[in-house]
Amino acid sequence: MLKYIGKRLLRSLLTLFIIITIVFALLRLMPIEGYFQNFEKMTPTQIQVGLQQLGLTDPLPVQLLHFWQNAAQGDFGVSHKYRVGVDVVEIISGKIPLSLSIGMSALALALLLGLPLGILMARSTRTRWKIGDKLGTVFVVVIQAIPAAIYYIFIQFYCSQLPGFSMFVDAKQPLTWVLPVCSLALGNIAYYAMWLRRYMVDESNKDYVKLARAKGVPTSEISRKHVFRNAFVPLVQFIPTSVILTLMGSLYVESLYSIPGMGGLLVNAIQLQDNTLVQALVLLYAAISIIGLLVGDILMALLDPRITLGRKEGGR
Repeated sequence: MLKYIGKRLLRSLLTLFIIITIVFALLRLMPIEGYFQNFEKMTPTQIQVGLQQLGLTDPLPVQLLHFWQNAAQGDFGVSHKYRVGVDVVEIISGKIPLSLSIGMSALALALLLGLPLGILMARSTRTRWKIGDKLGTVFVVVIQAIPAAIYYIFIQFYCSQLPGFSMFVDAKQPLTWVLPVCSLALGNIAYYAMWLRRYMVDESNKDYVKLARAKGVPTSEISRKHVFRNAFVPLVQFIPTSVILTLMGSLYVESLYSIPGMGGLLVNAIQLQDNTLVQALVLLYAAISIIGLLVGDILMALLDPRITLGRKEGGR
């Protein structure tokens, strides 16, 4: 296990290095206005001096080397447009708790609703009318067929008219957090329900389940101790993926509800062409995504001892 984790960490660091290198190179192709607050009022000489002070006149490999040397020390530069002269780490650290609380709340809600819905759909396939499975399938199809941005706006516009709800989030009023959290959770609810239903149906048709039924083992016990447990193992690897999907969804939801989190910060940084801030945010999002994939494999190994992650087929 430790050997596998070490290999994956090295591979993850290499992946992160490649991602940031590409982003770093692409940002250097952007207009230089993103490095100056009053670019329109500056003379060519002032611009050239400013670029030299920032190290932007050096060859690209030298700039990249300096960036990684500073990043290893926790220095990602300062903002040039969003909050002029303020350290990027300070800006991001003030946004992380808010985005993290919203994202984790959405994931918790998705697990609390998605897993029972998947179990209900799987059990309903063995009933005569299969009502639960049909209704659940309709919900999954609707959520996955409609673009997320559409039902985000639909939820905000219509549900905000209910008493206590609002189109914008107020930190002092917990009820205003319900709509953005539910909006982020809907996609994962459908995701968990669909895959858990599929895995539980597959497990229910295996020989060991048929043998248990033939011996008279109660259906509820078979479903709880055997079918759900074995079906949940492959589902675990999708949980970190849903973290990534939640992060991507938060980019739009935070802007939609005027939430001062990382999602809105990235949008503002891109609009203002604050290249230093964009670099740091991309590095953070990439790191979270890579760590999520690693955690998924580790969780699978912990839940199912039959999985040997040290073998070639165990890695992603």
